[in-house]
Amino acid sequence: MMSMLGPAEHAHTGAWIASVLRARIAGGQLTPGSKLSEHALSAALGVSRNTLREAFTVLAGESMVDRIPNRGVFVASPGAEDVREIYRVRRMIEPAAVLWGDATSEALDDMDAIIARALAARAAGSVPDMADANQSLHKAVVALSGSQTLETLMARVLAQMRLVFHSMAAAPDFHSHYVDRNAELVARLKAGSREEAAAGLRSYLDAAEAELLGHLEHADSRAAGS
Repeated sequence: MMSMLGPAEHAHTGAWIASVLRARIAGGQLTPGSKLSEHALSAALGVSRNTLREAFTVLAGESMVDRIPNRGVFVASPGAEDVREIYRVRRMIEPAAVLWGDATSEALDDMDAIIARALAARAAGSVPDMADANQSLHKAVVALSGSQTLETLMARVLAQMRLVFHSMAAAPDFHSHYVDRNAELVARLKAGSREEAAAGLRSYLDAAEAELLGHLEHADSRAAGS
């Protein structure tokens, strides 16, 4: 797993290494519960352990990793409150980007291409590829804002979402019905129906949050009964 990270160029700061690890989490290469070995990561990324520890501090502040005394650092496994916080942020920034962002023809073409990927992934029954397309679509939505600050925030949110998605491995149809919702969102944007698109997106986010929370509650109940 560590060999997939590859050496990081210009890795001078903990913040840079944090961005590398965050991207690997968002890409599904580092999964919940994985132990992050200081020795292996230092060698793979070509950085000192002190720099790596700085990165862990950044990621711990973002709830991406958990530090467990006498055991080490592990990729986080988000719980119900983490999901609620993720969706609080998403409800604030994504509908706003839809309402007031710069939906250029180029941006909409890129979204169309993402939808095509999602449809192909659903036809092939590929849950990881559907998840990738979903992440790309919502990243593109926030990019309409033209704000680097919001895009950076969304990158963190998407990394957290990837960790949440792992909890839905037992529900492969979770992503499939959001493919159509994403397609509807893009269609409304292309038609210039921004208010309708924003309202639909808010409903979408509410439904996704409720579904995730329901799944986590069910999983917790099963664990308590076992």
